[in-house]
Amino acid sequence: MLDDRDRKLLTLLQRDAEASVTELAERVALSVSACSRRIARLREAGYIARQVAILDRRAMRVPTTVFAMLRTTRHAADWLDSFRRAVADIPEIVEVHRLTGHYDYVLKIVLPDVEHYDKVYKDLVGRVELFDVSASISMETLKDDTALPTGFA
Repeated sequence: MLDDRDRKLLTLLQRDAEASVTELAERVALSVSACSRRIARLREAGYIARQVAILDRRAMRVPTTVFAMLRTTRHAADWLDSFRRAVADIPEIVEVHRLTGHYDYVLKIVLPDVEHYDKVYKDLVGRVELFDVSASISMETLKDDTALPTGFA
């Protein structure tokens, strides 16, 4: 079970995983060694899955976001395996969610421009059979955060 210091540490680490243990310890009112032990315990317990660098999309020249909503008539395990491999192999597809409701899946796709979507679309439909693909272009990102809420654990 997490306590308030653990939650604060996780919140701080989500904002800046490169913060020094000294800085983190000061912010959560712990000694450096106690803070270091807590961070190690949080890693071992699986609260910290990994540490990554978050790249600037404009600098990486993929500022455009397209959300593709997919419907399929196939729900067998072999189709799902093919679909998982296909989306894993297309680097522009950064998120895939299986849904309830009218669509079966939604894909978040990052691209250099809208025209590049056609390449991704053709690549995907060339790999797996789909019944319907509908895409929407994001006009503006109102919130883009990787931090999870820490109050539920």
